[in-house]
Amino acid sequence: MLSARLKKIKGGAVRAKIMDKLVKTYRGLAGFREYPKYFIVAHFNLYKQAIMKEAEKLVCQGVLNQAEDVYYLSLTELEQVIRAAHADQQLIADRKEKYREYEKLTPPRVMTSEGEIINGSYGEQAAPPGALPGIPVSAGIVEGRARVILKPEQAKLDKGDILVAAFTDPGWTPFFVSASGVVTEVGGLMTHGAIVAREYGIPAVVGVQQATSLIREGQRIRVNGTKGYIELLDDLPPASPVH
Repeated sequence: MLSARLKKIKGGAVRAKIMDKLVKTYRGLAGFREYPKYFIVAHFNLYKQAIMKEAEKLVCQGVLNQAEDVYYLSLTELEQVIRAAHADQQLIADRKEKYREYEKLTPPRVMTSEGEIINGSYGEQAAPPGALPGIPVSAGIVEGRARVILKPEQAKLDKGDILVAAFTDPGWTPFFVSASGVVTEVGGLMTHGAIVAREYGIPAVVGVQQATSLIREGQRIRVNGTKGYIELLDDLPPASPVH
């Protein structure tokens, strides 16, 4: 323990006492870091329910074609639509088309608030030829069938499958019960997928660039969560990811 190591150095007893107090405080308050996210999600859900009720009314009035069209309007525009009982269908159609175009884009891994894009690559010295490098976040090695999941709503993971995703959040946690390994495109040592993988004791590698594109649905892969790389073990015909 850190406290024991501190006591071995000169003046360490005092430092150890301070450290023990700080560790106890941080542990006690660690859970509070989730509160802001919880309240944001809870309140946004209330806002969403209220907006969708208005959207359903607009659909009944023939103003909107479908309730989800409200997502392509700003709050100010929605207020105007409600007052005028009229919506610009062409505007909504144009924004839907732009959204489809945006979905095809791959955002940069790091962008500063000034718009500067920072590029980089992981050291590949530990990875064998042809392997996909990433960040090792949960030790261990596992082989299995890759399940490439883009949206968790309708996806199903069988026991022993390896979860491959762009990212994970608390809504993905049930998948970790069945998964034998985890691979994500985004993440670090303290991101959701990494922490939960360690809790469940399953190998995980995060920060694997284009993992959901380079790894095919149903493909057999090997995840090395100790050294941080993914090996593609076979060349099965490509299949569509689970949306």
